[in-house]
Amino acid sequence: MTGIQHLSWIEKEAQRDYIKPSQRGGEMATLIGIILVTFFFYAHQAGSTGFFTPSFGALVQFLFYGSIVTGMLGPITRMATGRRNAARPPELMASIFWIVASTWLLIVFPFNFAHFADVIPYSLRFFVSWVTNEIARILIILGTLGGVVFAGINALLYVKVKAILESGRYALAS
Repeated sequence: MTGIQHLSWIEKEAQRDYIKPSQRGGEMATLIGIILVTFFFYAHQAGSTGFFTPSFGALVQFLFYGSIVTGMLGPITRMATGRRNAARPPELMASIFWIVASTWLLIVFPFNFAHFADVIPYSLRFFVSWVTNEIARILIILGTLGGVVFAGINALLYVKVKAILESGRYALAS
């Protein structure tokens, strides 16, 4: 043996549990991005652009905006604790919420993507004008499937990394 230790993926995750201050700043950037996306959709709702159809009722609004808000829990937890594994349970909760919400959004589909670019300055509309209802449905389906995969991986990582960290196998620097 050459003295090089080959670590499993989970062991590597345990070793990199603590995040640097600069990475915490990245979490802040993520939160700002999520807030901007929220305002983008709220502008559609407040401006009655036609993007949201009449089926965008109270339950659908709760699921739609709730999936955005719960998506903020992981970055907030990482920023507050400086730990990746501490953020996995809130991320798991967000994934489950997203799976439920996106499934319902696919059933109800309260969107009209012909109006998706309406709140963007005219010169920038070409960036999103290609998104049709059919493309949006495909993207939501892919996102839902990704949520299922992410939830499973997140649950596995949380349990396995927590066990490694609690065993004291790795000296962790804060």
